[in-house]
Amino acid sequence: MSDELTEGVRVTVRAFYVPERSSPDQDHYFFAYTVRIANEGDEPAQLLSRHWVITDATGRVEHVKGPGVVGETPRLEPGEAFEYTSYCPLPTASGAMRGSYQMRRDDGRAFDARIGVFTLMATHMLN
Repeated sequence: MSDELTEGVRVTVRAFYVPERSSPDQDHYFFAYTVRIANEGDEPAQLLSRHWVITDATGRVEHVKGPGVVGETPRLEPGEAFEYTSYCPLPTASGAMRGSYQMRRDDGRAFDARIGVFTLMATHMLN
């Protein structure tokens, strides 16, 4: 889990392993994560784009950038939150993700809301 607060925008992430979509014998591990973006500040903020940094257990790093999240660019008034679930396949049984959301205030000011590092771990590895 990760929980970061940047300029009044809190980003909380919980990740989980999805065994029914994984094939460990073929080096395919499927993870899902739920993100909650909450505006705890006193000004509206709109999510414009995302930048994920995904690292697998071998140290291979992948950068994923793009507009919005799950096809949306939510604008959050103070006190509002947006939640979504997405996924990340990996060739290893563990890894980590971190990143940022590029946000904009109504007056045009931009900032990056941090997404703290969180671990991806196949649950069968915990036994």
